[in-house]
Amino acid sequence: MTIKVSGYAAERAKAPLTPYHFERREPRADDVLIDILYCGVCHSDLHHVNADWNTTYPVVPGHEIIGKVISVGNSVSHFKEGDYVGVGCMVDSCQHCNPCKQGLEQYCDEGMTPTYNGADRHDHMPTYGGYSDKIVVSEKFVLKIPQGLDLKSAAPLLCAGITTWSPLRHWNVKQGSRVAVVGLGGLGHMAIKLAKGLGAQVTLFTRSPSKEQDALDLGADKIILSTDAKQMAAAKGEFDLIIDTVPYEHDINPYVTTLTINGTLVLVGFLGDLQPTINSAALVLGRKTVAGSVIGGIAETQEMLDFCGKHGITADVEMINMQDIDNAFKRMLKSDVKYRFVIDMASLKKS
Repeated sequence: MTIKVSGYAAERAKAPLTPYHFERREPRADDVLIDILYCGVCHSDLHHVNADWNTTYPVVPGHEIIGKVISVGNSVSHFKEGDYVGVGCMVDSCQHCNPCKQGLEQYCDEGMTPTYNGADRHDHMPTYGGYSDKIVVSEKFVLKIPQGLDLKSAAPLLCAGITTWSPLRHWNVKQGSRVAVVGLGGLGHMAIKLAKGLGAQVTLFTRSPSKEQDALDLGADKIILSTDAKQMAAAKGEFDLIIDTVPYEHDINPYVTTLTINGTLVLVGFLGDLQPTINSAALVLGRKTVAGSVIGGIAETQEMLDFCGKHGITADVEMINMQDIDNAFKRMLKSDVKYRFVIDMASLKKS
């Protein structure tokens, strides 16, 4: 028996989100049925609504999901009714390719199944996201929320958190590592918190002097104004890792010069061609690397949640009602949020 669900969807490109009623699959033996309590608002949600990426309409966005287990299938062993759980950016993968065997399902050779704007691998039903009251997800892609972690501000950890945690772990950031973050938004503020939690010395690159106090409050040790040539020159050869969270085309060459030998700049916010192009001289003459990273595997996402539970790390959020999502999108385009909107799904009952 399918599950009747209420949510909000964009029926066509750039359309406002409106109430939408649909059905989710009948739960399978390995499925968890979740009552959605909170859902974070990610920039990628807006990209899908606006058809900036390949979108199938109607689309129900949302992949930063916190909820409570309603029921579990017969073969589910890790969750029970009443557990608080999370669902991130993917709900399935092939499970047998090389990346999947390494616990890196986000790089699945056959393509991971996204939480929304995708199709179920088994019954081919469309996947719909967390701007809704319930979701059905395979146990392997459900995450346990540590006891004591604030649920509403934990929602962005499922995307913004893991997107920055994965490169921090992959490039072995530890006590004394020198880490810089480019951009202070949803991703950037999590990168600062997590890097600081791992013991790194953290610097924010920003174009806005007004963000200095915000960065320091989040845990940064200092800021560098990227528009100040003297400050940029003084940082030459300083950083082991730079996490670049900027979501639009920009010049990364000035940041590459601030990497130390064997240093890496990792792009986590922008997909596409970079202009101007990368000057290879700095890479070749300093054995430096420009890399990319996307979200994280299920095991490392659970690791990140457990780390956040231990250290009391969550996102800085502004709560909104579901009915206010279009205004939130407009504000997000103007960077008018510190630092992530989270929807209180109880507001759906008002529609």
